[in-house]
Amino acid sequence: MPAEDLPGAGDAPSTRKPSQGWVVVGLDGSEPSRAALRWAAKEAHRRGDGLQVVTCWSYPVLAWGAYTPPVSGEGWAGQARDAAIEDVNRVLGDDAGNLDIELSVLEGPASLRLLEYDDAADMIVVGSRGRGGFTGLLLGSVSQHLAEHARCPVVIIRPH
Repeated sequence: MPAEDLPGAGDAPSTRKPSQGWVVVGLDGSEPSRAALRWAAKEAHRRGDGLQVVTCWSYPVLAWGAYTPPVSGEGWAGQARDAAIEDVNRVLGDDAGNLDIELSVLEGPASLRLLEYDDAADMIVVGSRGRGGFTGLLLGSVSQHLAEHARCPVVIIRPH
């Protein structure tokens, strides 16, 4: 299926079931998450599973003194969806058509939103580090949280 036609982008984990199972992958635009997408797509193809791509967005923390300006999330989910589709196209190219791919764009912390898939997923795949600020750490907060709390296997991919 062409990535621009990916179903999903709802605000909850998919209820649609592929023929076998789901390989869930977190995608945040970082190089480790692209490596995770590449690995997860190969694994889903090998297993005959569907590929559930999950990208998350959050409202930024904006504050100046005692005043917090009003913030509208209008358009942020669409921008996150467009960025995820672009990454899927860039990473998988024509191979995307060989997979049952669904995209979910969810508001909230990725570490918590990805855990919503751990009952239905055959596995959750994430990059070792996302776009967070502590680059010296071996694992990012999302991959660490999933490794500690998920009820399904978690695969953590380091980019080469």
